[in-house]
Amino acid sequence: MLKALFESIYNCKTELDIDNLISANSYLSNSDNWFPIGQNESNFSIIENQQSNPIAALVEKVTNSIDAILMKKCIEAGLDPKSKNAPKSMDEAVGLFFTNHKNWDLTTTRRKQAEDIQIIADGPTKQSSVIIYDNGEGQHPENFESTFLSLMRGNKNEIHFVQGKYNMGGSGAIVFCGKGYQLIGSKRFDGSGKFGFTLVREHPLSKDELEVKKNTWYEYLKIDAQIPSFDISEFDLKLLNRNFTTGSVIKMYSYQMKGVSGFAQDLNQNLNEFLFKPVLPVFTIDTKERYPNNRVLETTVYGLQRRLEEEKDYVEDWFSEEYEDILFGKMKVTCYVFKAKQEGKTVKETKADIQRRFFKNNMSTLFSMNGQVHGHYTSEFITRSLKFNLLKDYLLINVDCTKMKYEFRKDLFMASRDRLKNGAKAEELRDYLRKKLTKSKLEEINKRRKDSIGLESEDTSELIKSFAKNLSKDSELFKLLQNTLKLEEKAKEKPEKKQSTGRPVREQTPFKPERFPSFFKLQHKANSPIAVPIGGEKTLRFETDVEDHYFDRTDNPGDLQVSVLKVKRTDSKGGNQQGNAKEPGELINIIKSSPDKGTIKITFNPDTELRQGDEIEIEASLKGAGDTFFQEIVFLKIVDPEQKKEIAPKEEESFDNIGLPELVKVSKEQWEEIEINGGISMNYDTVLAPVASGDILEKIYINIDSNVFLNYRKKLKNEDQIIVAQKRYIAAVYFHSLFLYMITKKKNYRLSSSDNTEEEITIDTYISDVFDSYYSDFLLNFGMEQLMGSLED
Repeated sequence: MLKALFESIYNCKTELDIDNLISANSYLSNSDNWFPIGQNESNFSIIENQQSNPIAALVEKVTNSIDAILMKKCIEAGLDPKSKNAPKSMDEAVGLFFTNHKNWDLTTTRRKQAEDIQIIADGPTKQSSVIIYDNGEGQHPENFESTFLSLMRGNKNEIHFVQGKYNMGGSGAIVFCGKGYQLIGSKRFDGSGKFGFTLVREHPLSKDELEVKKNTWYEYLKIDAQIPSFDISEFDLKLLNRNFTTGSVIKMYSYQMKGVSGFAQDLNQNLNEFLFKPVLPVFTIDTKERYPNNRVLETTVYGLQRRLEEEKDYVEDWFSEEYEDILFGKMKVTCYVFKAKQEGKTVKETKADIQRRFFKNNMSTLFSMNGQVHGHYTSEFITRSLKFNLLKDYLLINVDCTKMKYEFRKDLFMASRDRLKNGAKAEELRDYLRKKLTKSKLEEINKRRKDSIGLESEDTSELIKSFAKNLSKDSELFKLLQNTLKLEEKAKEKPEKKQSTGRPVREQTPFKPERFPSFFKLQHKANSPIAVPIGGEKTLRFETDVEDHYFDRTDNPGDLQVSVLKVKRTDSKGGNQQGNAKEPGELINIIKSSPDKGTIKITFNPDTELRQGDEIEIEASLKGAGDTFFQEIVFLKIVDPEQKKEIAPKEEESFDNIGLPELVKVSKEQWEEIEINGGISMNYDTVLAPVASGDILEKIYINIDSNVFLNYRKKLKNEDQIIVAQKRYIAAVYFHSLFLYMITKKKNYRLSSSDNTEEEITIDTYISDVFDSYYSDFLLNFGMEQLMGSLED
């Protein structure tokens, strides 16, 4: 009887099917059989106040499945998960319990392992229900209320190799289920006990309850005051390549995932974004009934990091920097820069493809723990903080927070593990990342993209003078132009730098990277200690022959360890004493960069605890093939801080005093160059493309072969009219875009699309979109004469 009830619930496709089943079944329709989750009728606020995104909530279910498998493996190995002998991290657990994990990069091996965690689609495509199965530890029916159905129990708080802590993350998905309907079934991994199940729902308030209750609550099914259960050896739950024997299965009905249809493609890509580097692979599975024409119905989720490595057609370059700082402990930041234009696609098509495959959830900067994303920044961080506007749609950053200090990390993330707190620690981290990344290889990449657009710009000063001669000298507009001209003239007065007449530059030999290093040595090694100023920093360069992505690749990655061997402290009387070995972050902050064409950079920044004359012996150890290591010993000596040059007081930033952007005319023949090198979309529909760095508008590219101008030009009868019309077109577009930019910036508007209110639109993108529609056509055909008359000689 109970088995038949479970199968009836399991075979329901949507929330409506569950509604009908509850109405028809005496056990389900009896209100006395329903009990509040966590034995708390006020659980609504706890459960509702978790993940704000249905994919993030679903990821919590997957994380619980990964935890369950690791727990099972630990118990099978004869270890108490809470003991000192148990693994101390998820990576350590995988290395101990899965001896073949290095073979998971092979498709066959990965797919075999992924069968232990399956995410299966059911029901109609517009009301998809989600089944999650794991071959994990499972639970006895009598333990459901202290595990699956508990809140804030802290069941995993003493287990270091799992992600969960408070036994509440899995309940966040309930709010995205139709009427909260969620079926839970489980049997203990060792085969003992019965298979238990329960149904969760949002409590339907009666008329009497509506009079007195402010909120509803979530509740679960018991029959005869017990979790329903029955004996099984195995049964068919339509899993991939297996019947259910032990473990857990959860079905969420009519799960609300806007924009997600197919599980093998859409859901897979979404999960990859939130699981940057999962410790175990997962299957996403669709069915022939839902998509009869789809050839691919099963795909594995193995993390965005692996996708980025494998899909080399998209990624232009990537690198990492590892920080050790007294502020937060240890943190690794990896940056992926996408190609501006793919072969066979326009820039617009390339950008849309990248957005669809890697930025479905508008997460440009990811903050991950054990491979799971716990929070993010949108591309606003790239434009506002880093001021790399050209990289806005082409940069993905992962901040690995796994090794951060607990004291710092606990104030960084919300307990729901899907967003950052708006607190002091988050602000400190954002500022730290801004300072470090603006000086990283990203600065070079951004500059290279800017410089590679080798189009000549117009001299705007004469244009401005002609425009300004009829303006009132007291007007704000005249002051803006006058200030701008002064800045430009001042810049022009600077003498040109003479080119060096020294020795000819020696041609560099091509770098030939090796998969593993064969040497590691300090460049320009000195016999005396290297001076590092108090409050300053010193960057040392080490030579090697290993490939650039050695630290960041998923297959046999390398590692660079930097450790303090000895500290000689100098007291005020001139004596000294030897200190104990300490972690680098306790005395000296360190930045380690990934290899770049045979060079590894390590930057040292002394803590304020160190004094002049203190000496530090440091060992840098680079892992080679197998168990080989290459060591270099470095001696540092703390010296007086460098004398800072006096800097003239900086004029307060004013949008009225910024220099005029360069005006660059672009013809049809130059479209390809600007697209390939700068990632700027240019075609007949494009009127202009503003380029900014942060808030500063630097260049305005004006398309002289746009449909708007070409259609207007057809009306003209001779060459003189065409020349005048082009001048008017360029001047109108330039000035209108300039002042529209200034006004929008000065008003401090926040721009977003109605389709996606979270993603902020930069002003340069907004202006480009305005001119690509009807605005430029209006300028050319209505009211131009009065505006442009002042430009004629």
